[in-house]
Amino acid sequence: MKDLRRYLVLKYIQYLVLSSPNAVSTFLGLLGSLYTIIILQSAKVSSKSTVVLISNLAKADILVSVSVVSEMVVWTFDVSISSTAFTSALLQNLLTANAHISCLLLSCVAFEAYMITFFPTESRHLRTVKNARLTSRIIWILVIAECALFQTDDLLKASSTSAPTRSPCVLLVHFCSTAAALLRSLSYFLGILLRIVNVYIYYKIFFSVSNR
Repeated sequence: MKDLRRYLVLKYIQYLVLSSPNAVSTFLGLLGSLYTIIILQSAKVSSKSTVVLISNLAKADILVSVSVVSEMVVWTFDVSISSTAFTSALLQNLLTANAHISCLLLSCVAFEAYMITFFPTESRHLRTVKNARLTSRIIWILVIAECALFQTDDLLKASSTSAPTRSPCVLLVHFCSTAAALLRSLSYFLGILLRIVNVYIYYKIFFSVSNR
């Protein structure tokens, strides 16, 4: 459990403290996720709701691995890509999806820690493996849908330059562009809110434990 706590601290710094990802934090995050996935296979790790959330958090870095490996292959072997704009947008959207999944899962872990600290008995029926798996599944579905919308918007923008001015394609581009812009704004403000909520939760937990 000490290793899992260290991993959570690393992820909190990577996604909720740093304003933007960098090469060092990304590399350490990937190593931490790989190590966490390995130790979670051990029979010594009991199946709890927190462990389910941490497992999904580690698996979310698969999206980062795909993006990093793809860029390394293109750069190392000088691979020519038929649709550079599409591929570039896809890799960026995968990184965005990873960040959003990680932030939401970290917030779920923080909220569970809050319930364990202040409402251990009352919240026991909520802190189940089944609910943790359901919550993780919902987060994955929502963020993948968000990623699909962003990718569709980027694809339509790239292909709309040759379309007639009044074609249905232009209307579709306008709709997707508006929806994507609103979703990006919502994600931005939600990210700020999650940072504030997480700081508040751990502030309350820290002083509650200290007083004890």
